[in-house]
Amino acid sequence: MDGSENLDNQKQACAFNADCPTRLILNRIADKWTVLVMILLESETKRFSNLQREIGGISQKMLTQTLRGLERDGLVSRKVYATVPPKVEYALTPLGHTLKDLLYAVKTWSETNIKEVLAAQQDYDKLNLK
Repeated sequence: MDGSENLDNQKQACAFNADCPTRLILNRIADKWTVLVMILLESETKRFSNLQREIGGISQKMLTQTLRGLERDGLVSRKVYATVPPKVEYALTPLGHTLKDLLYAVKTWSETNIKEVLAAQQDYDKLNLK
């Protein structure tokens, strides 16, 4: 059973419903690697090696998994060129572009509020890790 059959059996999508397939896409777009990959692809098509170089700390395996998941969800397209060695490029799809403002907002919020978050974590740890 795929997600569309699941949704057809419900009156409407509701992420609070345990069986709702929207939870799968929430999991995908809430992932840090997804946010970073999609932001980099927002303005231009990129090759795998460019993405890996621009995203500090992402492993080849994790980038591959992230790109495959995004492609499966229809958010990223993959184009393979018949060259030696093969050239593969990734780009946001029209559906992927609908998320760019949201993802930029999450990235900006994270960068703007990181000092407060780190301070809150330190305060919590002082009180709870005795």
